Parts: sequence; structure tokens; C-alpha cells
Amino acid sequence: MFNGHYLTWFDEACTGFLDHLGVTYPGLIASGHDIQVVHSEIDYLGGVRWRDSVRVAVQCERIGSTSFTLGFTVLRHNADTEERTAVRGQNVYAVVSTDDWAKRPIPEVLREALTSLERQGHNARD
Repeated sequence: MFNGHYLTWFDEACTGFLDHLGVTYPGLIASGHDIQVVHSEIDYLGGVRWRDSVRVAVQCERIGSTSFTLGFTVLRHNADTEERTAVRGQNVYAVVSTDDWAKRPIPEVLREALTSLERQGHNARD
């Protein structure tokens, strides 16, 4: 697997995670906010191979005043193996204004969604 694909998976998983929490990306944009990745880390624990099935688990690891960190775990399995962790990583997202692209405080609706342990726990089990 080309290593750059993991960041694409993280981005797609972030969007799905926010959708699950009831904060859609189009809704953020409509409210005058956007989120931008300002830092990424990836730790490779084992490769993803051709024909592996992959699942990306997401959890909120930190919430600041203008940024938050999502952690990602890429889990793989195939017909011959049980599910195991292939990659762990995290992205730090800064909230910015769509008017001037300057940092802004995390909108309350997003902050509430990210701090909702009940919703995150449900996501982790899916």
C-alpha cells in the first residue's frame, strides 16, 4: 500500500466521524467555519496488503480552544487473518474562518459533538 493513502483514509474517516456526530462538513462551511489539517503523524505497525479488508476507527484525543486532535487506527484483516492494527496516526485540525482563513474558536456545536463520549463510544463499536 502506498503510504500516502493512509492520510486520504484519515481525511475520509474524519468526515464520516463528524457526520456520525451530527456535524457535517457542509454544515461547518455554511456556518462560516472550515477545518484544516495542521499536523499529521503516522506510525506503521504492519502493512496493508492487496485484498485486505480495512476499517478505520476514529476517536477524539484532544480539544483545545481553536484546534482538536483526532486519532486514527487502521485495522486490517483478510480470509486468513484476524483483524489487527496496521497503522496508528493522528491529525491536528485547526478551525478557521471561511472569510479570512484566520483561526477561530471551535464552534460550540462541534465542541459539544467532540466531547460527547456516548456518541464516540457508539462510533468505536461500529
